[in-house]
Amino acid sequence: MKVLITGISGKIGRLVAQGLLHRGHTVIGMDRRKWPDADKGIEMFNVDIRKRAAEDVFRTRRPDAVIHMATVTHFSARAEERYRINLHGTRSVFEYCANYGVKQAIFVGRHTYYGAAPDTPIYQTEAAPPTAVSTFPELADLVAADLFAASALWRYPDLKTAVLRVCYTLGPSHHGTLASFLKGPRVPTVMGFDPLFQFMHEHDVVKAIALALESNIRGVFNVSGPQPMPLSMLIKVVGRTSIPIPEILYPHVMGRFGFPKLPTGAVTHIKFPVVVDSTLFREATGFKEDFDEGLTMEAFRYN
Repeated sequence: MKVLITGISGKIGRLVAQGLLHRGHTVIGMDRRKWPDADKGIEMFNVDIRKRAAEDVFRTRRPDAVIHMATVTHFSARAEERYRINLHGTRSVFEYCANYGVKQAIFVGRHTYYGAAPDTPIYQTEAAPPTAVSTFPELADLVAADLFAASALWRYPDLKTAVLRVCYTLGPSHHGTLASFLKGPRVPTVMGFDPLFQFMHEHDVVKAIALALESNIRGVFNVSGPQPMPLSMLIKVVGRTSIPIPEILYPHVMGRFGFPKLPTGAVTHIKFPVVVDSTLFREATGFKEDFDEGLTMEAFRYN
């Protein structure tokens, strides 16, 4: 299958590309960032997905499937830029898919779409609303991109669309939202709270995306790995030290004293769990993780 991956130069994008190449697929990559040592056999295009040059790639290469991973998750980018890339970029990708005969599109989203709050269910299903818009407003652009991707299920009925809401990743690359939170020797927690955190090994994420592609699934699916762990245990096992901070002081110490810089809305995600039920995805694809929680934490700790 000829597969185009947007956002291929990111850590997970590279792993997905290598995994699909190994499974016998033809891989085309699209990213504003360069990947100078890309594997032989991956055709690279350094373009912005919102520009005419990106549309030309769709027009000339005619991919069978698209895996859209070109969304911005870091909060150092300005809100306007995040919206332009996450929402408008997603819109462009799906329009290109519809206009140039792409048969299958996979949008790789985040489980943080559901948001964290004291009254949300422990396990969120795909039917749960996106409370992150109110509890973590800095995620609004990612929620909007997710919703637009999901709208392709009826907007473009001839395009088989799958929206994957993937939980946090951990692994030897030390890349991702949770990895960034845990990168320092001291991890700031909110005093009096110890939420469950759900994560999966980055290689299991690659496996899940490949199975979604090859199973030709359609719909919205939560994707998760092993059982969730209390934040305190996660911090301990990966060799860090938990520093409980009173909630009133928490926003004021972020980005100082060696602590990671987090947006104000992130406090809710350090207090309450965001845990998803991935039963539908497992049934549709036969997915089963290769790395349990212990192996996943060890891979992050020792690399």
